Amino acid sequence: MWLAAVVASGENIDVLDKSLHRKNSSGESSSGATTASAATVLPPLQDRFGRAFDYVRIAVTEKCNLRCTYCMPEEGVDFPDPTAVLTAAEIQRSVETLAKMGVRKVRFTGGEPLVRKDIIEIVANTANTPGVKAVHLTTNGLLFPKYAKDLLKAGLTGVNISLDSLDSEKFERITRRTGLDKVLESIQCALDVGFKTVKVNVVLMRGFNEDELHDFCEMTKDQRVTVRFIEFMPFDAHQMWETGEHFASAANLVEQIEKFYPGIKTASGTRTEHHIFQAPGYAGKIAVIPAFTRSLCGNCSRIRVTSDGKIRNCLYSDDEFDLKALLRKDGCTEEDVVGVFRKAFDEKHRDGFEAKKKSTEKKINVADIGKGRTSMTQIGG
Repeated sequence: MWLAAVVASGENIDVLDKSLHRKNSSGESSSGATTASAATVLPPLQDRFGRAFDYVRIAVTEKCNLRCTYCMPEEGVDFPDPTAVLTAAEIQRSVETLAKMGVRKVRFTGGEPLVRKDIIEIVANTANTPGVKAVHLTTNGLLFPKYAKDLLKAGLTGVNISLDSLDSEKFERITRRTGLDKVLESIQCALDVGFKTVKVNVVLMRGFNEDELHDFCEMTKDQRVTVRFIEFMPFDAHQMWETGEHFASAANLVEQIEKFYPGIKTASGTRTEHHIFQAPGYAGKIAVIPAFTRSLCGNCSRIRVTSDGKIRNCLYSDDEFDLKALLRKDGCTEEDVVGVFRKAFDEKHRDGFEAKKKSTEKKINVADIGKGRTSMTQIGG
């Protein structure tokens, strides 16, 4: 894998050195985190299939100021104990260790990450971590204009803003809240402030917002954004998306987009952007993410950490590995933290289909029914 080659060639040492320009002369980051041992390099995090993992998604909270029907129950998520979430220091310790194992990109998710009061500190700590090349955040946009400049100053390099309808009535139906104007303001704000990467995440649902496909595509005409259409994922028996009646396949979306723009060209994008296009003369890009059909599982490079400190090696697996308990254990060493991540990925399945099958085959303890994660916000997306 390319990461193994990087370690062998020493190129990641250069990456670490280049990132040190963000530190002050005392060897501390702007948040006060020391960097004395930061140049240590560990063998890359890989699974038994030889896949290397260079991207971590960390949920910093389950709380959210919206109640999207496919993500969270209308009453919200019961998460009363503030000590249940990872602290800023625990997040940073995890990021530092992962960076030494080859992680180069960090994304903060939720819930809504901007409801967390120390989110600027968390972003700054991460941006000042040697080896980390990109820090991104996924937000619903309602609070983004308030924090945009501070996030940019802290080192955030990219933002994904979730928006499932350009129609105010539909927006309220899907989010159970108002705020479309604020989300649209956030997209423009991100561009105006100067973020390098601005993306709009759209969950396409047949019979609900599929008729807005062209309108969303047209957002890329004059705006330097990537509009990403994400397959609707049947995930939760307690919410509207279990039946699959709203599912619109990636293949169908691609077919429609190609009809809208004859001569549309393929463009470069991230590994998760399986289909990515740019219409002739347009400023932005259009991407289609096969989240449910899982065409990208074979190239998975993601690590997921839930807000309550559990490592998940696959979105479709119920297996979890308790990072938080380890971090809070007296005498926890870096070797211990490395060990729990390696264990999690040694046990990763070949793909999401196998992971889902294994989870379904597990014997069910009646006493545990209802105790699992019952919404996407509890996993972190």
